[in-house]
Amino acid sequence: MTLKTYMASAGEVERKWYVVDAAGKTLGRLASQVAILLRGKHKPVYTPHVDTGDFVIVVNAEKVRLTGNKLQRKNFIYHTRYPGGLRQINYATLLQKHPERAVEAAVRGMLPHNRLGRQMFKKLKVYRGPVHPHQAQKPEAWEIRG
Repeated sequence: MTLKTYMASAGEVERKWYVVDAAGKTLGRLASQVAILLRGKHKPVYTPHVDTGDFVIVVNAEKVRLTGNKLQRKNFIYHTRYPGGLRQINYATLLQKHPERAVEAAVRGMLPHNRLGRQMFKKLKVYRGPVHPHQAQKPEAWEIRG
């Protein structure tokens, strides 16, 4: 008797919507849990080469924490796509102006760096405050551990 390993296909994946509250959570721990949801590693049908993940809505991105001196010392580096357009700002400034980008960058770094990871990243929705426009999808609350 041989056992066959189950491999999910893209058409048979059931996607749910989850809301994650980032208020008071540490950025890296939040990002790792969100990446697990986006990849689908919390499901028994997880298949590495198929996007089995769910949609994730992160609210209160402006209230995320960084430990230690990272607010002043850690830099967010980006490029304007113009010659000589490499820019960097510290995370204190980034969290004041664009807190969504801090969460998105942390999650993007924890997803696969290929076309599958880019497809997974499209299921992430990050909002600065507590309101989001996805009530019609009936998202469930997901509690971040740690």
